[in-house]
Amino acid sequence: MAVTQQQKNELVEKFRINEKDTGSADVQIAVLTKRIEQLTEHLRKFTKDHHSRRGLIMMVSRRNRLLRYLAKNDYARYQAILGALGLRK
Repeated sequence: MAVTQQQKNELVEKFRINEKDTGSADVQIAVLTKRIEQLTEHLRKFTKDHHSRRGLIMMVSRRNRLLRYLAKNDYARYQAILGALGLRK
C-alpha cells in the first residue's frame, strides 16, 4: 500500500530540479500523487475504511497547497508538473 523506496527514488530522479534536490515542491507533489493513487485504489476495495479516507483527504489538501504555492511562484514549473502527472486544474 505504501510507496516503496525504489518508487520514491524514481520519482525524485524524474522531478528533481538539481543534483541534490530531494524536497522541492515538484518532488513532494509527485510523491504525494503516487501515494494518493495507491490509497484511492485501497479505498475502492475497502469502502468503510474511514481512517484511511481521512488520511487521503489530508494528502489531497497538502498537494493542493503545494500546487498553489508553485502556481504563485513559478507558473511554468506548475504547468509542467500538471502535464507530467496528468492532474487537472
